[in-house]
Amino acid sequence: MKQLILAEKPSVAKDLSKVLGANQKHKNYYEGPKVIVTWALGHLLSLKMPEDLNKEWQSWQMETLPMIPKNLGIKPLPKTGHQLKAIKQLATRKDVGEVVIATDAGREGELVARWILEYVHFSKPVKRLWISSQTDKAIKEGFKHLKPAKEYDALYASALARAKADWLVGLNVTRALTVKYQDNLSAGRVQTPTLALVRDQEKKIEQFRPQTYFTIHLTVAHEQAKMLQKNQFALKKIEEAQALVKTFSQSNGTVTEIQEKLKTEPAPLPYDLTEIQREANQRYGYSAKKTLSLVQSLYETHKIVTYPRTDSKYLTNDMKSTMKERLQAVSDFAPEVKLYLKNGAVVKQTKVFQDNKVTDHHALLPTENRPRYEKLSNEEQKIYQMIVTRFLMLFAEPHKVSQTKITVSFGTEIFVFRQNRVVQSGWKQSTAEAANEVEWKKGQRIAPNFTVKKELSAPPKPLTEASLLGFMEKYSLGTPATRAEIIEKLIKSELMERTPVGLQVSPKGKQLLELVNPSLVTPELTESWEKDLEAIAAGKKQSNQFLQGIEKETKRLVQEIKTSKQSYQDFSITQKKCPECGSNLREKNTRDGKIYVCTNADCSYRRRKDPKVSNHRCPQCHRKMEIIEGKNGAYFRCKYDGTTEKMLGKKEQKKKMTKHEERRLMKKYSQAEEPEESPLAAALRAAMKE
Repeated sequence: MKQLILAEKPSVAKDLSKVLGANQKHKNYYEGPKVIVTWALGHLLSLKMPEDLNKEWQSWQMETLPMIPKNLGIKPLPKTGHQLKAIKQLATRKDVGEVVIATDAGREGELVARWILEYVHFSKPVKRLWISSQTDKAIKEGFKHLKPAKEYDALYASALARAKADWLVGLNVTRALTVKYQDNLSAGRVQTPTLALVRDQEKKIEQFRPQTYFTIHLTVAHEQAKMLQKNQFALKKIEEAQALVKTFSQSNGTVTEIQEKLKTEPAPLPYDLTEIQREANQRYGYSAKKTLSLVQSLYETHKIVTYPRTDSKYLTNDMKSTMKERLQAVSDFAPEVKLYLKNGAVVKQTKVFQDNKVTDHHALLPTENRPRYEKLSNEEQKIYQMIVTRFLMLFAEPHKVSQTKITVSFGTEIFVFRQNRVVQSGWKQSTAEAANEVEWKKGQRIAPNFTVKKELSAPPKPLTEASLLGFMEKYSLGTPATRAEIIEKLIKSELMERTPVGLQVSPKGKQLLELVNPSLVTPELTESWEKDLEAIAAGKKQSNQFLQGIEKETKRLVQEIKTSKQSYQDFSITQKKCPECGSNLREKNTRDGKIYVCTNADCSYRRRKDPKVSNHRCPQCHRKMEIIEGKNGAYFRCKYDGTTEKMLGKKEQKKKMTKHEERRLMKKYSQAEEPEESPLAAALRAAMKE
């Protein structure tokens, strides 16, 4: 009997087939003597939509809300039905004795596989492959330690409960808001509080009023210290600061205290997904989605890093034996690696090994595969360098600094000077620090040398993707795998925008936060739900109990919207009039750019906001021309020099001579004509033959 192995993607299936000897390639699977390896294409199935469950739910009406189905079934996604059909045929083969789930080792990966097996009614034994890297060694080891799928039933229950909760809350609240306010208003248990975090920061910026204040600084040699104040805005007038300086200047100050301590700073732990997304955004401006895509490529395609969708910065104790091999794989990465290997690849940051802090996956690490840098893109190299640099810090000594705190008193006011001296650079490579120019002694007299500086309080900064990811992690909004998607969804639904300085809530988003239920705006509700989902995954709570609470909450949320007295203004409606019916036009974002559509439901008028740029080149300046919709049809126009050209129809385009045909014709007619043969030449040729 053969094992049917179900991977999540074709690329993973290909890797598995090579390791397991499934060398016969077919359209939808690989086959070998003992295994058949097939694949999903991400999700092949989804929960049924309202219109699939009840005819009354086909139209969006307030009377049909809330929608609480007794049973939420699953249905195939339309574009991937061919692969689902192929898996069903393989699963029913008589020579298939069991299935091995080899989808991503996480909550969503479990859901992908379980839905497929449920849909094809698979009744034979099911096992689970659980690995954190895609190397040949990891795959072989994983197949030696397959576990019964029943051990992951709680994880599946958690994933299913999450999907159903999002269906109940998301679809009901979105429908209620959209119907009541006659605009596409999308809300959800995670995306709405995420949007609210950005808006809260904006409110702080809007309410900020800059304050002018003054500070007093004492200079000794080339070192300077600011006078300590309980309230930094206490000196609001320069006269007050100057009066204090005048008082201080009447006598010398005294060094009243000198404190020395050794500060030991251990190396940071390896990355989890959220932290590397935050740092990549700060360093390179990469979006969370882009960073996830790059790490996924390093994991899946190049096989040089471990599983990316992790929420842990720790490693398990059984991984200690793998550290040397991982270090050898990056031996040419930096000069210190050879020293670490020579010293026995000893991990100095021993607190990284904590079994109880690793749930599904350990921290991001390089694998034992040597990287081929020539195959990595520039962006992939940057992310890989971040992961390896953080990994190498585990083998470095801690950073030690001798810190000296000097307190100088002028009457009741004090000034604090600080001096730092690096004792051991350790994992921090940069050791350049300013030389200490003053030798302090307790009781030392200090001459008054003051300056008054005018300061202006700085406003809070807008949230960037990096800082938003930090807040999402703090309040358990989403998972490491879904946070990037949530941010992208908010932008795509026109509730939030990216700007050069950070994230910004759109006028539509601001209104949504006023219209949506208050409990959905704060992160506390979602935070409690995430804790419940974790409890379900750990087998400490029943999913039915959780979903009963969600159904009750859904009814309450819909009722709140129904009885709300809030008003709504659609900022997407412009003052431009429809040329066909005279109604106002609405501006909409599409994949093809911004368009105008008529607000009249009975009118089908629509046009682009900006002309579409074609691949047709201007005959004068050779730049791409715009397509303009005129009264007599569409035509090309160059926005640089005003040149216009008629757009040919399909028949005319066929008749039009191609460049290849034009060159061939030119070549034919440019050849020199051969002179006709003269009568004398013909007579001579005939004589020669005789």
